[in-house]
Amino acid sequence: MKTPEDAYSAAPFVPAHADLAALGEAAARCRGCPLHRDATRTVFGAGAAHARVMLVGEQPGDQEDRRGVPFVGPAGKLLDRALAEAGIDPGEAYVTNAVKHFKFTRSGPGKRRIHKAPSLREMTACGPWLAAELALVEPELIVVLGATAGKALLGSSFRVTQVRGTLLEHEIHGRPERLVPTVHPSAVLRADDREAAYQGLVSDLGVAAGALGR
Repeated sequence: MKTPEDAYSAAPFVPAHADLAALGEAAARCRGCPLHRDATRTVFGAGAAHARVMLVGEQPGDQEDRRGVPFVGPAGKLLDRALAEAGIDPGEAYVTNAVKHFKFTRSGPGKRRIHKAPSLREMTACGPWLAAELALVEPELIVVLGATAGKALLGSSFRVTQVRGTLLEHEIHGRPERLVPTVHPSAVLRADDREAAYQGLVSDLGVAAGALGR
């Protein structure tokens, strides 16, 4: 017997004419792909309902999965600091992920959960949630955080290293959008030269701030 997750689409779970709160409640019941089976909970977007800037990452991490809020782990704290340094108030942004469930592997019984990149099929399945968020928030600018988010929004040929720190214009889920891609803050935390990587992130976010007229 086929189950809803076999269809790999969140579309049947996305309510029409819902506000962000109702969307978040509906997302908590999403069974649009198999990732919900192992994750603790759905981690929906959070932030200002009509934010000028939306930041889109890859997926929740371990702490986000446990707490149910995006970008509350070390990468999120680094992102807030970089945003503020670039001239963007983190409190005025909307943050979300291309995939709403934490995908992970374990190195052994009782071992910590290790992040595993979502597949294109899983990102596509989750796309209707991101489309609904974009339609409601109507941001002036999207900051794309990392390669996976870029592939989810712009297609499998996206390469963050080729376009980071540049202002792009594309149609996303039927809407004309302006985007500034950059690295995911977790990549900064993993970098050999963390300070140089951090300054690169701040520089890219400065381009986003400029596009917002800050």
